Amino acid sequence: MTYEEQMNLKLEQWILQLQKKPGILERSSRGLSKKINQKIPQKAHDTITAAIKGMIQSIIYGVDITPKGKVLSTELPLEIKDQKAEEWIIKYKKIAALEGAGTGAGGIFLGLVDFPALLSIKMKLLFELAHIYGYNTKYFHERLYILNIFQLAFSGYDHRLKTLSSIHNWDSTAKTLNDPENIDWEKFQQEYRDSLDFRKMLQMLPGIGAVVGAWANFGLIQELGDTAMNCYRMRILKSEI
Repeated sequence: MTYEEQMNLKLEQWILQLQKKPGILERSSRGLSKKINQKIPQKAHDTITAAIKGMIQSIIYGVDITPKGKVLSTELPLEIKDQKAEEWIIKYKKIAALEGAGTGAGGIFLGLVDFPALLSIKMKLLFELAHIYGYNTKYFHERLYILNIFQLAFSGYDHRLKTLSSIHNWDSTAKTLNDPENIDWEKFQQEYRDSLDFRKMLQMLPGIGAVVGAWANFGLIQELGDTAMNCYRMRILKSEI
C-alpha cells in the first residue's frame, strides 16, 4: 500500500471513532466536568469567554498571527507534510507543557492566566499546520477552516458531528461562510467551555496544579494536532484517491 492509501484507511477509522456515541466513561467525565465548572468563580468563566472572543476577533477581523514561514507547496508528498507537522506538534506540546506547569503551580488565579495563553498556543499551532499542508491562512476561508478544526477537537458529540460534516464537505461549507455574522460564535464559546475537561479543572487545585497543568496541556495539544492532521489529510486525499 502507498502512504496515501494507508492514511486513507486511518482516516476512515478516525471518522468512525468520532461518530461513535459517547460511552459511560465519557458521559460521566463530561457530567463531572460540568459540575466542577459550576463551582468555579464567575471571574474564571468571564476570563475564558473574553479569551475566546479575543481569539475569534484576532483570526477573523485581521489581527495577523500568520506564521513567518512560507506556505509549503501543494505538490509536496503527504508523508513529508505529516512528518513536518509532527515535528511542530512536538515543539508546541513542550511549549504548552511548560506554560501549564508554570500557571498550574499558582492555583486558581494563575490558572486563569493559562486559558488565554493555551488558546494562543493552540491557534499558533493550527496556523503553522495549515501552511505545512499548503493552505495559506491569509485567506478568510482558510481561517474559518482552522476554527472548524478547533471546534471538532473541543466539542460535544452532537456539535462534533455537525462540524465533521462541515469539514468533510468544506468546498460547499466555505461558500456559506463568507460573512462572519452568519457564524454562531456563542455556540462556539459554549462548546469550548463545556469541553474543558477534568484535567483543566484539576490544574486549578493548589499542590498538584503544576504537574496536572503540564500533563493536561501536553495532552490537549496532541489531541488538537492529531485532529488537524486528519482534517488536512481529508482535504488532500479527497482530491487524490
